[in-house]
Amino acid sequence: MGAMPTAGMGFSKKKTFLNLFGTAVLEREHFLFPRRTAMSRARSASRRSRKTVLVQKPNGVLSGRVQAVGPQCFGIVGIDVAKQRMKMMLCDFFGKCLIPPTEFDQTNGGLRTAIDAVRRAQQQAGLKDLVIAIERTGEYHRPVQRAFRQAGFEVRLVHPLATKQFRQIADPGDKTDDTDLAGIHRAAVNGFGLIEPELPPDYLQLQMLIRHRRDLVRKNSALCCQLREHLHAAMPGYTACFDDIWLSQTAWVVAHATGCANAVCTAGIAGLQRFVDQAGVRCKQNTLHKILAWADTAPPCHPQIESLRRIIRDLDDDRTAKTRQILALERSSAHLLVRTPYIRLLVIPGINVVSTADLAGEMGPIAHYASANAITGRAGLVPSRYQSDLVDHANGSLIRSGNRRLRTALLQIADNLVMCNDYFHAKADLWRVRGKDPRWMRVKVAKSFSRIAYAIVAGNGPFAHRCLQDRHYVLHKLQAFHREHDTPMATLLADLQAAIGQLPKVEYVNEAKPLQEELDSLPRRRGPQPLSEIIPIVLARLGMGTVQSTPEGQDLS
Repeated sequence: MGAMPTAGMGFSKKKTFLNLFGTAVLEREHFLFPRRTAMSRARSASRRSRKTVLVQKPNGVLSGRVQAVGPQCFGIVGIDVAKQRMKMMLCDFFGKCLIPPTEFDQTNGGLRTAIDAVRRAQQQAGLKDLVIAIERTGEYHRPVQRAFRQAGFEVRLVHPLATKQFRQIADPGDKTDDTDLAGIHRAAVNGFGLIEPELPPDYLQLQMLIRHRRDLVRKNSALCCQLREHLHAAMPGYTACFDDIWLSQTAWVVAHATGCANAVCTAGIAGLQRFVDQAGVRCKQNTLHKILAWADTAPPCHPQIESLRRIIRDLDDDRTAKTRQILALERSSAHLLVRTPYIRLLVIPGINVVSTADLAGEMGPIAHYASANAITGRAGLVPSRYQSDLVDHANGSLIRSGNRRLRTALLQIADNLVMCNDYFHAKADLWRVRGKDPRWMRVKVAKSFSRIAYAIVAGNGPFAHRCLQDRHYVLHKLQAFHREHDTPMATLLADLQAAIGQLPKVEYVNEAKPLQEELDSLPRRRGPQPLSEIIPIVLARLGMGTVQSTPEGQDLS
């Protein structure tokens, strides 16, 4: 056996030794477990060779049903929906028209007439199987979809892009309702009439609430930009007196009461303090001195100061109202989230209740996904590819198709993880040193998170991953969220108990630790302590024995 390498050995010799040592270890493992290694390699090779090639979309395949009844006995109803009317056509699989393009009103009577017409034609033509293919049009197709579903028909949706592509190959210069119906039929025949899974009521309500909240956040952001611009016109440089003017009640009390720097100077410290006291806002004297110092050096304000004050007051009232609506929607979303297994994701540092609710509302039940790749595939987090003969551009931009709302939720979580999770923050730093594209980094983190999320949500075991080295506690994080949102204690207790039902029982001991510590610290606090009544109930639900809290200075036994 040769001598071991010494500390003074050159880098090339060290590398050679490590390579030889690694090869020796591999040969030893192969010698000890030759059969297992060969079998695992064979299984891996067989998995790679069994790649399924699908011409049709997996949830749009009709071939098996068509073969079972025969193409001439399989019907496809194409429906092109408008705001107040719809146009319908029934053909068999070969394209033989059984009901010509016919208009119906989008009313209860019109929908009932259309359903009766389909049933009569199905009976007269001897159709043994039939599907309804409706082109998606925002929300206008939903009443028609619900009516045919309630009548017992299978309803499939065709994307407008698919309709356009199948229309243009036959009628490149015409775009009419009739040619659209023909395109819908061709799309359904070729497997592009897709089955849309029905969401349970809780998921559907959560989806509507988080989308409404997201819309209000966008409007509120635009409103804040507009308000800041008008405030700068009336009081130039005033916002620099505060770290975050949107979180400071004092800033808006003084702005509404004075409206300009001259009025601030006239009021003085005593006047500013009076304005704050009348509004019932607690304020430090240092803040008032900053405002007065700004007023002494402020540039001239807008000549139409009274009109500006009125605009600022109206905009601020609108901003305050939207903020209250957003907080109420977040509380309602959390109330629905705790009844889904997605609440388990709060164990990951860097993920809060709002981002988890966004993800749960857009994803729906985890049972709709066969694997983690199905999540990122639906979101369109895959690069586009152009290949022809020897030309192959495999790493293009992200594909344009996909659920963009789900993509947004995943990428926002990826940004939060890079900033707040030590594991992903370290990996991002390493990627930056290697010169990786920031866009590639966001997608990489989103795909890694999707695999972790799938394992946590779909599984029912303990949470274990390197990103959980400094793990968070689901109940503790949920409790902090409701405290910040001033949730009533009855609702807080109901949400905590619902969240316990979604946690694996092996996690009960871990979840009880921070709650017990908080319960023990309550006697040392001053003021109202409603949590002293909530936490023992939660601990009892977790199956943990509670310790009676005693005043400070006494022994806990």
